[in-house]
Amino acid sequence: MRKFISVFLKVLTVTVLVIVLVMSLSGVSAVYDFQKPAPFSGPDIFNPYRNLDTANCWKKANFHTHTRVKGPLNECEYWPMETYEALSKLGYDIVTFSNHNEITTHPFDPELQVNVYEHGYNIFKFHKLVFGSEKVNRFDNILPLFVFQKQFQLDLLGKDSDFIQMNHPFRTGGTSEKQMSLLTGYEIMELDSGRTLEQEYWDWALSAGHYSFGLANDDLHYPDRHEYIAVRCNFLCTPSARYEDIKKTLLDGCYYSMHLVDYGDGDWSVKYEKNAHLPYLTDIGLRDSTIYISTSIVADSIRVTGQDHKVLALVTSSDKAEYTMGKDDPYARFTVFFPEGEVIYSNPFARYDASVRETPYVN
Repeated sequence: MRKFISVFLKVLTVTVLVIVLVMSLSGVSAVYDFQKPAPFSGPDIFNPYRNLDTANCWKKANFHTHTRVKGPLNECEYWPMETYEALSKLGYDIVTFSNHNEITTHPFDPELQVNVYEHGYNIFKFHKLVFGSEKVNRFDNILPLFVFQKQFQLDLLGKDSDFIQMNHPFRTGGTSEKQMSLLTGYEIMELDSGRTLEQEYWDWALSAGHYSFGLANDDLHYPDRHEYIAVRCNFLCTPSARYEDIKKTLLDGCYYSMHLVDYGDGDWSVKYEKNAHLPYLTDIGLRDSTIYISTSIVADSIRVTGQDHKVLALVTSSDKAEYTMGKDDPYARFTVFFPEGEVIYSNPFARYDASVRETPYVN
């Protein structure tokens, strides 16, 4: 018995030392002196839809897609081609594969290759989609307790990528208004993570003067289960599914995100039919200081949200809305609620000084 206890204690000690070593090595981070948050300001209003070209609108897209990969660790049973076909049947024109810490090859067309992966295996699920990298950065803080650790990750990933999406903030441990008001270094915020239609975490960042566009993705792991596929999507005004076109559009802002309904509740024929005839935007833009939007069908309501997540305007039972931004409005964005439960999220219009920079985005 004594021998067993002695062996057990030795194994326990070695295990603890290994854990402490791993935690110490993965805890390396710069410490930041963050700038004080400040609302958007300036004489001009940034219009993310300034390059709207109806000839290229709209292409349905999902950017957060998991598939089967080689090796024992898998979060999806289906290979890339099978997953692509499942999404294609539901009307998706653009599908990128974002497996954890692995760049996945496009299953049939090299011209449609998009180098993107989901970074992060930390305990708090502080995950990011990293676009445009040639290789995977495998460093991660196992316990990203502090905002400076998260900022360090964003900065590290940003050095070897084209742009970054911050994934599912409401499912990330430690997400707070304070942290969101400080973090920079990402260009896109993932919306509609399944817990809320309000996107208040996006407004926390926007209200602090941190501009980002929004994407809503399935974060797909189960293409064979109706409740997990085609419940979110994005519509891009882009000429093709090639990476250079996608990159330009995602960094330009000419797209909107959408929360969908699980049509048919298991009846796939209904799901296919409804996804082929979704409500959509017919127009959106900026006229002088007035932002406007119109939709293909009458919406239950169209809401304009601004600084500190406040409702600036609300229009009911209409297929159009507009709002004139005053000088004290740092930003404004549209949310459209449809009768069957679909929701459209526009990208934000924000104040800035066009003589200083091209967009309100500042890293």
